[in-house]
Amino acid sequence: MFNILIPDDLSAAGLELLHNDPAVRVDVVKKMPRAELLERIPEYHALIVRSETKVDAEVIARGSKLRVIGRAGIGVDTIDVEAATHRGIIVMNTPQANTTATCEHTLAMMLALARNIPQADASLRRGEWTRSKFMGVQLQGKTLGVIGLGRIGTQVAKRAQCFGMEVIAYDPYVSEEAARANKVVLVSLDELLAQSDFVTLHSSLTQGSRGLLDAAAIAKMKPGARVINVARGALVDSQALYEALASGKLAGAALDVFEEEPLPPDSPLLKLPNIVLTPHLGASTVEAQRDVSIQIAEQVLDALHERDVRNAVNFPPIDPAAWPIIRPYLKLAEKLGRLQAGLMEGRLARIEVEYRGADVAPHVKPLTVALLRGLLEPILGGEKVNYVNAPVIANERGIIVTQALNLTSSDYTNLVSCRVTTDQEERTIAGTLFDGVEPHIVQIDQFRIDAVPEGLVLVISSRDVPGVIGRVGTILGANYVNIAEYRLGRTKPGDRALSFINLDNPVPDYALKALHDLPEVVWAKQITL
Repeated sequence: MFNILIPDDLSAAGLELLHNDPAVRVDVVKKMPRAELLERIPEYHALIVRSETKVDAEVIARGSKLRVIGRAGIGVDTIDVEAATHRGIIVMNTPQANTTATCEHTLAMMLALARNIPQADASLRRGEWTRSKFMGVQLQGKTLGVIGLGRIGTQVAKRAQCFGMEVIAYDPYVSEEAARANKVVLVSLDELLAQSDFVTLHSSLTQGSRGLLDAAAIAKMKPGARVINVARGALVDSQALYEALASGKLAGAALDVFEEEPLPPDSPLLKLPNIVLTPHLGASTVEAQRDVSIQIAEQVLDALHERDVRNAVNFPPIDPAAWPIIRPYLKLAEKLGRLQAGLMEGRLARIEVEYRGADVAPHVKPLTVALLRGLLEPILGGEKVNYVNAPVIANERGIIVTQALNLTSSDYTNLVSCRVTTDQEERTIAGTLFDGVEPHIVQIDQFRIDAVPEGLVLVISSRDVPGVIGRVGTILGANYVNIAEYRLGRTKPGDRALSFINLDNPVPDYALKALHDLPEVVWAKQITL
């Protein structure tokens, strides 16, 4: 018998699923005081919460029988995931439950924008009958540019095609094959901006995508185009958008999300007549909230019965006896992935992982997942990438992932090697553990090297000629960048060299440009590992 505690609201549909399982006893105690939670948690195998209940390390430590913590929603900031992971407890959420709601809200915003529906409604309520003032445009025959072709972006594309729209997309991490399967043409961002009548954003928010639609990007857009944002407010430079709408460069915009929420009452956006605004309603449907409850109930039951684990935000439980061995290899695999992501150029197409040695042999699957997480997380930024959904995300983007096992290694007792293929290049990186605990990079392409993948690193490809190390050091020193460690690999004297430099502080952009401009340097990249 499994005992499940639910101290927060859960829809009737989700509760019914739980009650119908004869192997489950469910206790629903809404607004449970913390003291009572701490007292009662030891008897439960699963805990299902929303955002009201805080599941911290103390609660987790008291939950001696806990196997699963289910979050009915997306955010897990109220759950100490690290503490749960250390206890071998699965933490899961429901990231897909709002896909349809957000997709439909995007289409609703697009239609409202195209036909001036909010403005016409307000006018009619004022006693006016001015049909000519609200002349709209049709969607049929228009080009829709989708920025971010993930789950929601793909569903928006499919529905837009039903309106007769031509759909193009920009997403550097989706393969051509995956896009073609959905009748979408992949283009560059500049091409999308120049060709689209409507631009809808569905990208994750990362440091690189923040302000994606800024003044420079808007200047490249087709005159009279329209913008829809139901993703992340910070993807759009609101001041640049305001100026483009006020000047007539853009015909209109529809926003559900904002850089600052709630939207300040003095926001200049509120004064524009050609904008549709809603208060972050993308996931606000009865069905989405019902689906959240059903999905978390199904997931928790499957996990308890050991049928399946879906949408876990941490690593699934493993044999505690194996944890001391596998833990440092998981860290190594993630570091290899992050390094590949930082060096990669072009559209990711294929990831090949090879394992050598008896220590890694029993753990091929979790190590591959860890590597995928390390590679995809910096690429996708705000989108949650975890040990369970990383393979799903790779598959959704048409990325081929293979793994091979070889029990022997000529140079190292245990070795993890990863080859990444994009539409522009191919790169192999290999690593091992020193003393069984410390990750080291031992190969980058044809370069043999011994480097520690930790913190800020600067990787430089150059010609192997006298003076390169000195000139690199001079530029870094002149910009007050301290070198923690400098490792060098080369093919043969006078040919090519690779520098792997651990740094104590970041290289400013202008200093990085100065490194790029050195005649001996082929490329230089700064990465956080």
